[in-house]
Amino acid sequence: MPAQAPNGRIRLAELVAALSLGIDLGFGQPMEHVLRQCLIALRLAERVGLDEEARSVVYYTALLTSVGCHSDAHEQAKWFGDDIEMKSHKYDPAFQAGGFRAAVAGLRSIGAGHPPLHRFRVGLEFLISGHQEVDGMIARHSRLAKSFAEQLGLSQAVANAVGSAYEFWDGRGWPGTLSGAEIPIAARIASLAEYGEVAHRVGGVRGLVHFTECGSGKQFDPALCGLVKEHAEGIVEGIDSVRAWPRVIEQEPALAVVLSDDQCDAVLLAIANFIDLKSPYTLGHSAAVAELAAAAGSSLGLSAADVRALRRAGLVHAFGRLGISNSIWDKPGPLGAGEWERVRMQPYITDRMLNQSAALAPLVPIVALYRERLDGSGYPRGLIGASISRPGRILAAADVYQALLEARPHRGAHPPEEAARTLRDEARAGKLDHEIVEAVLSAAGHRTRARRDGPAGLTAREVEVLRLLARGLSTKEIAKKLVVSPKTAANHIEHIYSKIDAKNRVAASLFAVEHGLLPEG
Repeated sequence: MPAQAPNGRIRLAELVAALSLGIDLGFGQPMEHVLRQCLIALRLAERVGLDEEARSVVYYTALLTSVGCHSDAHEQAKWFGDDIEMKSHKYDPAFQAGGFRAAVAGLRSIGAGHPPLHRFRVGLEFLISGHQEVDGMIARHSRLAKSFAEQLGLSQAVANAVGSAYEFWDGRGWPGTLSGAEIPIAARIASLAEYGEVAHRVGGVRGLVHFTECGSGKQFDPALCGLVKEHAEGIVEGIDSVRAWPRVIEQEPALAVVLSDDQCDAVLLAIANFIDLKSPYTLGHSAAVAELAAAAGSSLGLSAADVRALRRAGLVHAFGRLGISNSIWDKPGPLGAGEWERVRMQPYITDRMLNQSAALAPLVPIVALYRERLDGSGYPRGLIGASISRPGRILAAADVYQALLEARPHRGAHPPEEAARTLRDEARAGKLDHEIVEAVLSAAGHRTRARRDGPAGLTAREVEVLRLLARGLSTKEIAKKLVVSPKTAANHIEHIYSKIDAKNRVAASLFAVEHGLLPEG
């Protein structure tokens, strides 16, 4: 089990490590690539003889080296097709031999995944103006990563090292202002560990040694490369079999960075905003959903602890977006079947990212439900009715409303009143919870409609269904009468039975008569 922070407080390492799992997928790498990179970096730092404080800088630099690389995924997908596929070549030997700048500028990948005529048009546009968007891309990644480290409250030494992680020993890296020993030692170690992890995973110890020999004195510090060559077996010993997550959390050097609740919320907000940079269509989405869900939860009587959990769930609900290409997220036309399957994976990817952390795992039962719908039409599991918890329903309604307010590649933003109408339509169709929809709309500043609740909290629609059910109509007949799907009608019946504590039609009929619902009028 990973080491726990005292008094239930949360360690910064857990939050950063959870983010790193999404960064892995964004580069087409298996989860825990960055975590294994961190372990290799720590072993190198120990052999170099760095003290605890310096190893702490290495630790967070290794975890954050590539954190800014998703920020212009929109442009990467626009010009090169699949941004994840493009970034996955970062570790190819041929790619490294030609330099990252040469690979990015290479016209062979322009417009990848499209017909020849479209690729020609994209290539022409790239030559005329598009190269300006790509030029300096990696330098921007470094600046963003440095800024992010500062937002997390990490030391200036960490921020400087993260901002220098793409500098090369020979001075040909990014932003290209440092070379040789001018590059912080933590950046030199983290960079070598990053590429070395892949070289070892693909080619074993021999592949790792060959890789360091090729990069020595060019991209990498020759002294560090010599150290890897001399101690390769020990540096990567057990790296493939060890459980990287608990080992990384346990091996944080010096005093662990422990967060108060307010600090944790601030860090999660910073991470959420950073993840939302992946697409121009989602900027600020997670923070807005979090506040909307928390306000709705408070108005519905949730405890302060449950409201805080709901807010945090809103901040982390889109973590899995990092593992899906922007060629899908930013596609202006309809998605194909295969693309939809990738979209349906987002809640699962988020689940995998959060479940590793003891601090974040309690949010999974909320986050995993935000794409589910009461009538079973949601995903990833197609849950219905009572299977979807109240917090999960709140997060779902908040996410739908906020998404409607935002532009998407295939449509413009909806005005607030139109978004409210759409949300209410979803409730009438049995997809979203009516009471929760009204709470979300109230939190968003809309005038809410007074509900004419029946006994036991039955909605007006549930009263209609109960009357038809009591009259002996079947589920299909009720669906036809009310012009809804049989699944929706069945969902209403399930809710009714739950609210009035009935198990069959006879008990439901008796309830209707006793409470003046029958005969009508």
